[in-house]
Amino acid sequence: MADGPPRTTVSAWRPPVAGIAEVFHAHFTEHAYPSHTHDTWALMILNDGAVDFACDRHRHGVTGTGTVVLLPPGVAHDGRTVTAAGFRKRVLYLDATVLPEDLTGRAVDAPVFGDALLRHRIHQLHMSLGHAGDAHAGDSPADSAQADRAQAARAQAASAQAGDVFEAESRLAFIRERLHFHLDALRPTRTPGREAHRLAAVLRDLLDSRLATGLSLHEAAAVLHAHPTHLIRCFKQTYGLPPHAYLTGKRIEWARGLLLDGRRPAEVAATVGFHDQAHLNRHFTRHVGTTPARYAGM
Repeated sequence: MADGPPRTTVSAWRPPVAGIAEVFHAHFTEHAYPSHTHDTWALMILNDGAVDFACDRHRHGVTGTGTVVLLPPGVAHDGRTVTAAGFRKRVLYLDATVLPEDLTGRAVDAPVFGDALLRHRIHQLHMSLGHAGDAHAGDSPADSAQADRAQAARAQAASAQAGDVFEAESRLAFIRERLHFHLDALRPTRTPGREAHRLAAVLRDLLDSRLATGLSLHEAAAVLHAHPTHLIRCFKQTYGLPPHAYLTGKRIEWARGLLLDGRRPAEVAATVGFHDQAHLNRHFTRHVGTTPARYAGM
């Protein structure tokens, strides 16, 4: 599908493969992600271009097709284009059945892997999931553009037969094995549960329990018996983004899942706690790079 600035495309779907919450393909020329978190692991490869991103307030740069990026759940990150040509990326959002959350501490400080074998295995998995993406790691921009058009045309029709699912599950198993190889070699430099400030952790639990209804800062301060500015400073120091940005990001992630389930944007807006569809559209476009309707192919 085409959306936004020229040469920007976004395609997302949920394959019938256990462990994969979402597949996301995009070509961005000007988009910048605000700081946000996911409940899932984000496993990204580039088709071409360059991207700059921060993970837990440390900046990283990735260029070309030689690396793999793994962003852990619950850790604040952002992302932005580096050149006018932007970047093309393919992302797998993986749940805790693929990688347990207790590996988060190992991944925070080293989210980029220069592993050609892992990159190739991820590419093969994308190929087996129904959208062609790029033909090989060294595609030309023209070939990638053609692939973008092809994958967008198939976005609504992508479906996996039993044999395709078996193949995808097999490829995912090898990816999981390779990721464990890297993460097991890293010494955990932090344990989120120990480092998380008690007050920030309680506030995050409160926000998670009130995604749909929301709550005001003063209400949160009253519940937790803390000064509002102290709450904000504590939360940002612990999680890398302020509470309101965390809440918005969680609502966007919830909305993505509902849209992929076939729910209409207006219904989704009300369900996840936005004032109306326009409110959802504004935040969704800022986070995802396309409107909710186009994201779901409606």
